[in-house]
Amino acid sequence: MSEQPENTPHPLPDGPDGLAGPGTDGRGADSTAGGAVASDDRPVARRGSRMFAPGEGPSPDPAGAHFERRIRSFQPRRSRVTAGQAEAMLKRWPDWGLDIDGTRVLDLDEMFGGLPVVMEIGFGMGEATAQMAAADPGTGILAVDVHTPGQGNLLGLADRNGLTNVRVANGDAIILLREMLPPESLAGCRVYFPDPWPKKRHHKRRLIQPEFLSLLAPRLEKGGLLHCATDWEPYAEQMLEVLNAHPDFENSQADGGYAPRPAFRPLTRFEGQGLDKGHVVHDLLFHRR
Repeated sequence: MSEQPENTPHPLPDGPDGLAGPGTDGRGADSTAGGAVASDDRPVARRGSRMFAPGEGPSPDPAGAHFERRIRSFQPRRSRVTAGQAEAMLKRWPDWGLDIDGTRVLDLDEMFGGLPVVMEIGFGMGEATAQMAAADPGTGILAVDVHTPGQGNLLGLADRNGLTNVRVANGDAIILLREMLPPESLAGCRVYFPDPWPKKRHHKRRLIQPEFLSLLAPRLEKGGLLHCATDWEPYAEQMLEVLNAHPDFENSQADGGYAPRPAFRPLTRFEGQGLDKGHVVHDLLFHRR
């Protein structure tokens, strides 16, 4: 993630301007949510500016130089944040947001008041995340993304709907898992419509790899659920192969195949558009052994 100069939020320019809505994969996959934005869509800053003072919003590069440079599964995108999203950040980030800086271990019991916690990696604009949080207030959702407009949008949705079981984490999920989460601290993990990195030379950037699963497994409680979903057929096949082969995970399906979409995963606008075009969405549900 690129560094940005320190400054205060820019004043609002005259007149409305649009916002590129999709999540970190560029397709809207809450990555999934299809690009909804706050009702006030005036941008408050442009690329290359720091949006918030320290402590008031997400940092441009929270892990800084603490950790090695490596191939990442996400592509940071610097879309402009709207006034509504910025307002939600300023109001809720100090209580409901955190930077993934890798310098401390999180106490999820304290953070979520003792609720079981599911981590969601890549939530786009947060619409599906907010729906799941509203439908299941007894589960905490630790929602991870690097897309600032989506972070603000999710915080706004949570604030307006009284969703106290959502926390937004800014930065690299790998560092979060490796450095900041205790063993068996997660009840589950959700990876919905991650970037498929379709070109063969980019397959090494795909998130669902044996190394990622080996890192995730110890942070899941025994029986914890890993739920993946994708509409990219070759990636679905790779996910299924890698997950079935991993010794720490067991397929929920007796036949070793894909699972029906569970009721708790909302049918998003992005997914509906894909289904209208004939796309096939595959769900994979695996439990930690």
